[in-house]
Parts: sequence; structure tokens; C-alpha cells
Amino acid sequence: MEESIFYKRVRKLATDLGKSFNQIEKELGYSRNALSNYKTQTMPSAIRLLELAEYFDVTPRYLLGMDKICSKNHEERDFAEFLFKSLDKNQKIEICKFSQNWMLQELKEEQSHN
Repeated sequence: MEESIFYKRVRKLATDLGKSFNQIEKELGYSRNALSNYKTQTMPSAIRLLELAEYFDVTPRYLLGMDKICSKNHEERDFAEFLFKSLDKNQKIEICKFSQNWMLQELKEEQSHN
């Protein structure tokens, strides 16, 4: 059987933290192998989903495979990067021009206040 997206994402997040499932289960007060049981089985309860999302500092939607963006802390940067990658070359050039003009305007305003 193929691993569930939920399991794959939890496993990757655990690896990124340098923690084993057993360590995480102990920290959260889960029974042994609670996380491994999601490998091919049903999805977690809503409460467990929220606990794990909070633990890993990600959105529940990410854990469920509904979003590609994972981190709440880096959500804006990740979202901007995700959007930027989806643009074609001309759109990227326009964004860069817009950003440059915006930065120049900000600098002018800052200098006028000093």
C-alpha cells in the first residue's frame, strides 16, 4: 500500500526537526506507534491534526495535502516564492520593475522626512 500524504508530510517534518516518531509521540503524550499507524490507515482526528499542526508549526491544510505551503512562520515568503515561480518570464520582469520602482519611491520618501 502507498503511504498517505499525511504520513509522508509528518515523517518529513519529523526528519527536518531531527526527531523520531517515538520522541514526538512521547512529547505529545501519544501511544507508541501512534504516528506510524497513519502510514496507510485513516486520517487523524481533528484534535490530533490540530495538535500536530501546532507542534510542527504548519497549517492543518498542509498536513492533509491540501496546500503546498507548509510553514506558518514563513507562509508569506513561501507564498510569494510559490507565486513568483508560477509566473512566466515577462511577468517576473514586470514584478522586478515594480519592486524596484517601489523601493526607489520608499527611499525618496524616507530622505524627504530626514
